[in-house]
Amino acid sequence: MTKITFAAALLACFFLTSAARAEDPKVPPKHTKAGVTCHDCHREEHPTKGAVADESCMACHGDLPAMAAYTKALPVNPHAVPKNGHPGPWACTECHHQHKAAVVKCLECHPGFKLTPR
Repeated sequence: MTKITFAAALLACFFLTSAARAEDPKVPPKHTKAGVTCHDCHREEHPTKGAVADESCMACHGDLPAMAAYTKALPVNPHAVPKNGHPGPWACTECHHQHKAAVVKCLECHPGFKLTPR
């Protein structure tokens, strides 16, 4: 196989798999744009379970201290290590969902809680 034929085949595979990802309604647009596939998070080609391990999230988004640094400008930092016996930290998927709307776990105990940037 010549180098040109190999390069053309490689490019064709890339564009075909990119198009397939772009058409998959199960992968959120931000993850599709970043080239993330179902397997990247679920660690299965055809996932049958809903939950994703925190390690899958942290592989791209960073660990809890990194996320706490990223969200430190919020009035209450949802990724900061809890103090004074407050429950948590929570699994990423307690708030962040990729196939349905995200939720604010804090609202379970604090119904008036507002998580908005300053």
